[in-house]
This record gives sequence, C-alpha cells and structure tokens, in this order.
Amino acid sequence: MEQALVEHAGIAYRAIDTGQLRGRNPLTALANAGKMLVGIRQSQAILNEFRPAVCLVTGGYVCAPVVAACRLRRIPVLIYLPDMTPGWAIRSLGKLAQRVAVSFPEAARYFGGTAPQGKALVTGYPVRQELVDAARDRTAARHELAARLGRSLDETGVPLLLAFGGSLGSRSINQAVWQALPAILPHAHVLHVIGQRDWATAQTTIQSLEPGWAAWRGRYHPADYLHDTMPLALAAADLAVARAGASTLGEFPVAGLASILAPLPIAGVNQERNAEQLARHGAARIVDDAGLATQLGPAVVDLLTDAAARCRMGEAALRLARPDAAHQIALELLRLGAARGA
Repeated sequence: MEQALVEHAGIAYRAIDTGQLRGRNPLTALANAGKMLVGIRQSQAILNEFRPAVCLVTGGYVCAPVVAACRLRRIPVLIYLPDMTPGWAIRSLGKLAQRVAVSFPEAARYFGGTAPQGKALVTGYPVRQELVDAARDRTAARHELAARLGRSLDETGVPLLLAFGGSLGSRSINQAVWQALPAILPHAHVLHVIGQRDWATAQTTIQSLEPGWAAWRGRYHPADYLHDTMPLALAAADLAVARAGASTLGEFPVAGLASILAPLPIAGVNQERNAEQLARHGAARIVDDAGLATQLGPAVVDLLTDAAARCRMGEAALRLARPDAAHQIALELLRLGAARGA
C-alpha cells in the first residue's frame, strides 16, 4: 500500500526486507530475524549510495533495519511518533535515535521527557500544506470540492458529512453508514469514501439499500479513494466519521473538524488513545466498533441537527492544531544534520 502511495506522489521508492519479531511464533520470528539482517545489509548499501546526513523514520518494525544501519554509520536518526502511544518497535528504536518528535506533550514521557533532559520534541502532526490553505475557508473548500468531484454539494444550510475508514476502507464503518443513510440523508450530504477493499461490491450493496433513501439519492456521494482531493474534503466537511488513526490527531484539528471516531479494535494499533485525546478536549465523540451498527446513526443525526455542538467541537479541535509541525520537524532534521557535519 505504501509503495503505491509513494509512487503516486512521484517520490522514488526503494524496498528492503524486514519482518515483525514480537508476537510471532518462534519459527516465524526466526525467519523474520533473517529478513531483518538482510534488510540491514540492503540499507547499508542504500546509505553508501545515497550518503545522507540525517535519517527520518516514522516508526514500526519496517524501519528497524534502516535505523540499525544508520547507527552503524553514525548517521543521526529522528523518529516521528504520530500516535499518542508508541508501539514496542518505536520504544526500542527510540533508544538508538537522537530525537523522537511527538504530536502532543503527553507522549514525551515515553522517551524520558522533552529535550534536553529527554529525547522528545513536541512538534505536532505534520499535515499537507493543501489542507492548511483549504481550511482557511470552509465555504470555498466546499465549492472547489464539488467542482473536483463533479457533484452538487452546495445546498444552502445542509451540512456535509465525510465518512471514511482509511485507504483500504473500514467494512464496519461502511456497513453502519449504509444502514444509517435513511436517517442521515434528510439532514446532510454524505461524501462516503468506501475504500478499495469494498468498492468492488459497493454498487450492489448500494442498489439493494437505495429504496430506503431513494428520495435523497442526490445527497449520497460514494467514492473509492480520494488522493489529491482529500485535503479539500477534510476542509469542506462539517462532521467526519472515521477511524482514529494518527492522521486524525493532525488533520482534524487543522481543519477544525468535529468528528465521531470508531477506533480500530486491534491490540497494538493504539487508536483508542488517539480517539481519547481528541474526545478529552471536546473535539470528538467515540463510538465503539462493536456498537457502530446501532449507535452510529443516532450519534451522527444528533450532531447534524445541533450546529452549536458541532461548532464547539470544531473550535476545540482548532485549539489543538499545530499547522507548522512539518516545519518544526524539518528544522530539527537540519539541526541534527548540521551537528553531524560539525
């Protein structure tokens, strides 16, 4: 998945071997350890060719060979932790890194506190400049989004709900949204990013359910995936339904976007803490994945019909925004690179 996204952005991509060691049976762990050693050699070859002054990684076991190779070459490493809670891999790799950039101060404690006492640097979550620019004017973003999609989204006084579950999509969110459409569509346009996994069967599902909301079919706008249009969608939406991946910690605050979050219920993914961070500050409400089928529709309608509550949540999200996060990370990379050169 990452290769396709990177190449779509026009960035050169180099693959290395690696494998997860923790939580695997001994034979799988042994095989993955062998892949890791191969990955370190591959990374050393790339470093010899590329000759970097500094390395940026975003964590996870896939980065372990790169960090190890950089350590052997005395190349400084900056890890960026997007989530509120680091996984086992980032905690381990943090011992080899010079700095760990984090989105919120609460995450600094995992790395001995903030620098210079610890390794953490609070930067915020880096977001695309297109989102920062688009978020300045929600009405203009909605007009531009409608033009890009070729859809009619400009009914006066009718809010826009953005529902999505990541690049592959979320089956439980998709099914809950479809089930709730008869209740939602009288109150909002729905831009539903279904994801590539369910897109092949989406039309059949939609056609089978459409009689329940036929009078409002012009307000339902399904899409498989939004590449360059996603910043506009985030800036234009009045309410989002989503998982609680790390990007919600940066993109929703910058967009001032109220949200209903359904954290992915998988151990080690850490989405619960991400959702709790936004909810604790009044920027989001949480619906458990197991309760999506019965709870999502009422939760969405409650906020769609309460503009004042959405406004309060959006303002709470804005107070968490750090639109200069990418700049702060870049400055630290320059500092680490310059220190090595000195």
